[in-house]
Amino acid sequence: MKSRRKFLIDCGAVAGFSYMSIVRSGWSEISELSMKTGRMTLRFKPYELHLRHVFTVAEGSRSTTPVMLTELEYDNIIGFGEASMPPYLGENHETARSFLSKIDIAQFESPFLMEDILAYVDQLAPGNYSAKASVDIALHDLVGKLMNQPWYKIWGLNPKKTPYTSFTIGMDKPDVMKAKVREASPYRILKVKLGQGNDKAMIEAVRSETDKPICVDINQGWTDKNMALEMAYWLKDKGVVFIEQPMSKTSFDDTAWLTQNSPLPIIADEAFQTIGDFKKVQGVYSGVNIKLMKCGGLRSAFVMIKMARSLGMKVMIGCMTETSCAVTAAAQLSPLVDWADLDGNLLIDNDVFVGATIDDGKVILPNGPGIGIRQKNKEKSKN
Repeated sequence: MKSRRKFLIDCGAVAGFSYMSIVRSGWSEISELSMKTGRMTLRFKPYELHLRHVFTVAEGSRSTTPVMLTELEYDNIIGFGEASMPPYLGENHETARSFLSKIDIAQFESPFLMEDILAYVDQLAPGNYSAKASVDIALHDLVGKLMNQPWYKIWGLNPKKTPYTSFTIGMDKPDVMKAKVREASPYRILKVKLGQGNDKAMIEAVRSETDKPICVDINQGWTDKNMALEMAYWLKDKGVVFIEQPMSKTSFDDTAWLTQNSPLPIIADEAFQTIGDFKKVQGVYSGVNIKLMKCGGLRSAFVMIKMARSLGMKVMIGCMTETSCAVTAAAQLSPLVDWADLDGNLLIDNDVFVGATIDDGKVILPNGPGIGIRQKNKEKSKN
């Protein structure tokens, strides 16, 4: 395809170019796009995800999640990205808009300068990891499309080695929990949210419907290490395979004691967000839950998986409530991990993308280039 070959041309030598302004309803555009010089354009648009069920964890409930959808365009090719911002991350539409508005993406002549681009984005302001992830994902999608290859192939990963994903069951009344378990029948492992004092009742409700393996996420809900250890033994007898973030992210000594004595692996989530957190969690947790929205995107996540492996830690790839954009991006890394919790797109009713799918509970990577997603409205227009 001619437009895909154009990126190999030294566009800076082309004379007489004209700038074009692309106006798209609802999108904020940062920097102009020059079709003949191949300069990049960043666009972003706020969006609100609607959950199929009220989502309840130890720290509260919600029925929506704000996201920022991003696009990076170069040489008529568009890469898609996303920032998902659940409350505990401290980001929202306004913070994302403020951060993304600072980015001067047109200063870079080529999207293949990925290290330079992402280092520049990272140093613009501290934090803002979800907003940074939205640029990182869009850039990976764009470069993969320009190369006409999916990222799992670029990384040399085997798509047959993708794991089974867990399906999340939020806390609710026992009869509702049972209904949620029945809805999750296509999945081979369930993730049950605990931590509000009725943990045994929640597990018993799930067990009344299925004997599938369970992982549990406490979201820092336990406060006593002895009770936590007692629960770990009880949960093991109930077919639980690991416990995620049982105690406060600041309870390092108690968590280290629990990990040392627990019959189940203890996985860090809220206590582990970026590469710098390895020094805090090594020797305290059995493994880590890596999420693109916590660490800033695929570039950091890839490095973190390698670092975790070098430290002998288990690895889980997770997600927030997200569209298929960010979930499929994370899925590109899934052949490298022990466990996957890539169900964020399955928990919403207004996804705008099509990407990774689930077959008998197993993550199936799409064959398309980049992160492998398609826009739903574009798909409908072809039918």
